[in-house]
Amino acid sequence: MITILSGGTGTPKLLQGIKEIVDPKDLTIIVNTLENDYFSGVYVSADIDTVLYTMSDMINDELWYGVKDDTFITHERLEEMGCHELLRIGDIDRATKIQKTLLMEKYTLQESVDIQSKQMGIKSKIIPMSNENSDIKIITDIGELAFHDFLIKHQCEPEVLDVVFSKTAPADGLIESINDSDIVIIGPSNPITSILPILSLDGVRDALKNKYVVAVSPIIGNDSFSGPASKFMKALNIEVSSLGVAEFYKDFLDVIIIDEKDSELESSINKIINKVILTNTIMDSLDAKINLAGKILDINVEE
Repeated sequence: MITILSGGTGTPKLLQGIKEIVDPKDLTIIVNTLENDYFSGVYVSADIDTVLYTMSDMINDELWYGVKDDTFITHERLEEMGCHELLRIGDIDRATKIQKTLLMEKYTLQESVDIQSKQMGIKSKIIPMSNENSDIKIITDIGELAFHDFLIKHQCEPEVLDVVFSKTAPADGLIESINDSDIVIIGPSNPITSILPILSLDGVRDALKNKYVVAVSPIIGNDSFSGPASKFMKALNIEVSSLGVAEFYKDFLDVIIIDEKDSELESSINKIINKVILTNTIMDSLDAKINLAGKILDINVEE
């Protein structure tokens, strides 16, 4: 069994490769919920929906948000009527979000996601990290911002001074899914706002210390693949490099996969992590995603 810790962009790219070479029934995906919130009256769990769409082959993999070939009739009509939406939500995507909102009147987020997953024909287990609402604030040089205001309204431009988020309880069965795994994969998602919220759940770090854990660095050189990860890492005084990522995960990490362009870091990382694998980590094609997934799954857990 394989458990994967995921955010909403880097890790779903890896999932596209993994699901080509592993029986999806053998996968459990734990997904960040820190950024979940209500927009235009519907519950938006962007990272969860991205994983749902990835595993059901619906994902818009140009934007890594929403459904491929979606239409935006509702969004455009709302704009014409003077109702500005912070998020541009497609029609099919909106239906998914409305259904989840309605389901959550009766069920937990976890149960609602399980219902949607089954309806989409997904064989893997997808677990939201928590059923509790989270709160995240980005402290910047222009003041305290809500996460999506920082990300969308301000286009990640302000200088980040700190990232503060509330602690939540882990979802049912989350710790057990880690304990039952043969290997845990931390995908190349933002270490601060995608992975750290999962690691901060009670019992997660302790469970990981007893498992074989492989992480894919989301950093090449001194910058992240995409998004504001580097800004967040700097704000928390974490070196923006694969060495910084290794330091961040070192208390439980067995293997780190870094890009071959960062070969000069191998010896330094090897002093804190048992095994370092250099390969191409840029997932710009399905073949590249499958090759990276293969590198991970070929690791001998018994070493």
